Amino acid sequence: MSIPRIADAQVNEIKTTCGGASWYALHSRTASGERMNPAAMTAAHKTLPLGSKVKVTNLRNNKSIVVTINDRGPFVKGRMIDLSKGAAQKLDFIHTGTARVQIEAPGGSNGGDCA
Repeated sequence: MSIPRIADAQVNEIKTTCGGASWYALHSRTASGERMNPAAMTAAHKTLPLGSKVKVTNLRNNKSIVVTINDRGPFVKGRMIDLSKGAAQKLDFIHTGTARVQIEAPGGSNGGDCA
């Protein structure tokens, strides 16, 4: 099953948000119907449209990646996004398990909207 494409207007409506991130590496089906690939640059978010792309920045080290939302979650208080293991490796927080991140539209400027 392929993920439906979202309109550019929807992508531009993604508001910059800040909060907790964690990572997961399952091999089950995601909410989008595809099999979870722990090495892919994907993430789970409670409300962003499936198929949308967002830029995630680790606020501790300023490393950024663009991920595709293909699942729902996280379901842990205080966390706003669950990243694939591969995405967490790129953001350098595998060992800590969690990180404070900024989520924004892919063309975001890393403007430091988070304190």
